[in-house]
Amino acid sequence: MEPFAFPLPWLMGGGAESAAGMNPLMPLSPQRVLDLQQDYLKRMGSLWQNFFEHPDQAGEPIKDPRFSDPAWQKNSLASLYARAYLVNAEFMNRMADAVEVDRKTKKRVKFAVQQWVDATSPSNFLATNPKAQQTLLESGGESLKAGMENLLGDLQRGKITQTDESAFDVGKNVATSEGAIVYENRLFQLIQYKALTTKVHARPFLLVPPCINKYYILDLQPENSFIRFAAEQGHTVFVVSWKNPHQSEAHVTWDDYLEEGAIRAIHVVQEISGERQINVLGFCVGGTIVGNALAVMYGRGEDPVTSLTLMTALLDFEDTGLLDVFIDEQQVRLREQQFAKGGLMPGRELAITFNSLRPNDLIWNYVVNNYLEGKQPPVFDLLYWNGDSTNLPGPMYSWYLRNMYLENNLRIPGKLTCCGQPVDLGRVKVPTYVFAAREDHIVPWKAAYASARLMPGGGKAGGVRYVLGASGHIAGSINPASKNKRSFWTGGDDKLPANSEAWLHDAVEHPGSWWNDWSQWLAKFGGPMKPAPKQYGSSKYRVIEPAPGRYVKEKA
Repeated sequence: MEPFAFPLPWLMGGGAESAAGMNPLMPLSPQRVLDLQQDYLKRMGSLWQNFFEHPDQAGEPIKDPRFSDPAWQKNSLASLYARAYLVNAEFMNRMADAVEVDRKTKKRVKFAVQQWVDATSPSNFLATNPKAQQTLLESGGESLKAGMENLLGDLQRGKITQTDESAFDVGKNVATSEGAIVYENRLFQLIQYKALTTKVHARPFLLVPPCINKYYILDLQPENSFIRFAAEQGHTVFVVSWKNPHQSEAHVTWDDYLEEGAIRAIHVVQEISGERQINVLGFCVGGTIVGNALAVMYGRGEDPVTSLTLMTALLDFEDTGLLDVFIDEQQVRLREQQFAKGGLMPGRELAITFNSLRPNDLIWNYVVNNYLEGKQPPVFDLLYWNGDSTNLPGPMYSWYLRNMYLENNLRIPGKLTCCGQPVDLGRVKVPTYVFAAREDHIVPWKAAYASARLMPGGGKAGGVRYVLGASGHIAGSINPASKNKRSFWTGGDDKLPANSEAWLHDAVEHPGSWWNDWSQWLAKFGGPMKPAPKQYGSSKYRVIEPAPGRYVKEKA
């Protein structure tokens, strides 16, 4: 009996060619197909039977938030097609999961099917959304008029509006921690923040955020600012604010981000503080940059840091989560050809990619709210930051795709040569704190665990401390200690076992934020306390302008 062929609606922006020659008919086990079909017919039959027997009863409330409004429950027909959609959606996803192909292809199949399933929800169309229809009638057609105005405005802007962007002003009501720019070059400005304690640790703390986003996710509001929290713990805090690249940076490479970025920032902080060693944190792509940069520095014989913190960052790219569906040899080669003579990877394109990883939350939710119901999006600082996109230099971006995401070269000692130095993460023998988020779809927690196992640790204060927090990439990371929400898991600081599930099985869950655990860990490496600095910078590095500086305000 021949395997069943499952038709794949390839929705990844390049037709069948995007699948790198993948056959659009995906093989399935005949028995598995039969089991799925029988279960589907049974559930669908039961759904229709209940409808015909009780046409005036909508049934139990639907838990899916897209259909939770009472309008879906009051209308028995709307309730029926919402429930039928959910049965169909589950069947399609189970079919995709049953496809008998290699792991990467299965990921792409499941992603493409999920995109299609989410796009076809009856909540996304005026003709099948009773709540939007009710709003239309109640408003006398004004909701439709407002929705069309919102749609035309977004078409002109080239993106879906997720929040009222006029409500925010960087430096006025987001990114408000007091500080000054004490150094700048073509790639970044260095911010030194005002001390919030009378005495500070002698060794300063440098934070390197991702260059793919603006740094102020770490300083949205005083009550959830990681930057402010670090300063309140007695650290002299420095932060890299990456420049939003334009044509003048179109030829910048990965080596430039190491040499002129992280390495230069470390050297400047050393000079300003007068300390031979500092403490460094790398967040997301910033963690990859910092890890790579430190491997270069230690390879050169430098010993610049006392501790390293990696916050939802990848060094081992074996498992890159949903982003893996966008990466293959053909796509990377296409980017390399595109940027062979320089150029920019548009921030808007990057934003669309990340939004597609959570389409119901970051796309269709706003289609319904803004266009079908004609409402204005809510005022939300996190969504303002999410929409404040950044470009990337094309040569840097294509190199990063090939050597990290496609070939996973950073984990192999000596495989890469960066800034003229063979790269070996094993040389970075410093105490290391690795934080991961359990529901992270960008840096899967098991991939962060594998990255932690690449680090040798070192020093008298121990090796590698791996901490797993609840929630996702942003909500898990930005979990203020003052609010005491969620929880986190810790294990021993001894050598991490090879199996991440074994680590989790033995880990201990703690209520609240991981920030307090990290703060206690970092305090061991801060050095003796001394009076807080009375001024920013030094005689060599004078204040250029107040924080947050010009670079963070540049638009893509």
